[in-house]
Amino acid sequence: MKVFVFGNIDVGTDNKPLQFLPRLIKDFPEIHFVEIKPNQDLPFDDETENADTFYILDTVEGLSEIRVLDESSVDKLSCSANSSVHDYDLGFQLRYLKKLGKINKIKILGIPMNVDIPYSSFHSNFKKFVAQDMQGS
Repeated sequence: MKVFVFGNIDVGTDNKPLQFLPRLIKDFPEIHFVEIKPNQDLPFDDETENADTFYILDTVEGLSEIRVLDESSVDKLSCSANSSVHDYDLGFQLRYLKKLGKINKIKILGIPMNVDIPYSSFHSNFKKFVAQDMQGS
């Protein structure tokens, strides 16, 4: 199972996923975490294209708590008036890849900007986020 981790370590409002990443790697060694740099396209290989669900960890503007978003939220990512350039790029890529049939189901674990989230709370949410796929592995 792969989880794509987005963020920008140099931008305080967009670096929480990257701050959590070292602990996630240690706590979930069975998951392959793929860090996506700002403005980097999503990498694809056979494992990614054949996965039932495309998992993403990212900061999402406008949330007040950690929330799971799915493929129905992709249009909002690219059309939101408050989106950053990063969110627009991600939303556009996801819509395009979905249209091409490269991805079907999308699950985004959205971390709110400007909200202090303790790792213990995030860990609990992340475990639920990946639970279904982890049971099948």
